[in-house]
Amino acid sequence: MTASTTAANGPATKRDYEASIAAGLLIGFLVIPILATALPDLYSKIWPAVMIFFLVASPAGIFIASKLYNVIPLIWQVAKFVLIGGLNTLVDIGILAALMSFFKTSAGIDPDSAIVNAGILTITFYFVYKATSFLFANVNSFFWNKYWTFSGNPAKNSGQQFVQFLVVSVIGFLINIFFTSFIFTSVSHISAINPSQWGLISGAIGSIAGLAWNFVGYKLLVFKK
Repeated sequence: MTASTTAANGPATKRDYEASIAAGLLIGFLVIPILATALPDLYSKIWPAVMIFFLVASPAGIFIASKLYNVIPLIWQVAKFVLIGGLNTLVDIGILAALMSFFKTSAGIDPDSAIVNAGILTITFYFVYKATSFLFANVNSFFWNKYWTFSGNPAKNSGQQFVQFLVVSVIGFLINIFFTSFIFTSVSHISAINPSQWGLISGAIGSIAGLAWNFVGYKLLVFKK
């Protein structure tokens, strides 16, 4: 491919489209337990269409961002980060939904059941579920962002980069857990929403807050040029 062709078509390569298709497939797969929890009456009817939508929409978004690259170069990296951010959010919430559903079905444990209840310190099963889902999402985030989203940046010392990533991610984890737990335990929800559904809403808000912090930290510190 010549330089002029690259300029006309933007930065997208075959690898980018393969990565976006893989991300779209994972997103569609992870939406299933979320739909089962949030919309139990509809998910069995719409999940195939949802899978197809994400499988097509992900590479389509990368294609559009590639075409806009010459106008707004930053949009290319933003588009990849948003796609992977969406995937990471769904890894987080999808695993959260799967854990709540599994333990509710197999052991009759509600997410708001307390493991520790000592005065002002209350640790619920939901806290454990959320911490577990976040850790899986965090590992996923590192590999996607290191090898795809920010892959154009020169690599730092691997040990230094990993430590920086952990520091940024732990701060993001604290932000995520704070917003999630505060909303789940302190903000009243309408009676039509059950604890599992409210847990998903709280988890989504916490994930978005943590994701915003992580973007700034990853771009300006961990994967900085």
